[in-house]
Amino acid sequence: MSMALIGTVIGVVLALLLFRGLRTVLYGVQSTDFVTMGGVSALLLSVAFLASYVPALRATKVDPVIALRNE
Repeated sequence: MSMALIGTVIGVVLALLLFRGLRTVLYGVQSTDFVTMGGVSALLLSVAFLASYVPALRATKVDPVIALRNE
């Protein structure tokens, strides 16, 4: 999750720095629309959380002795 958070922060900072170039790409949304940036950032962080939490939860249900014997 720390890598996803760092990537999100870097992406938001770069988007704010490059807002003039983003004006031509965005339609109907201002480049400094914090609600949109926050919503997209929250969505990406929630997907990253689920992508890391679900496998970790499954891994905690495996008995370590059985896992080591199979290796």
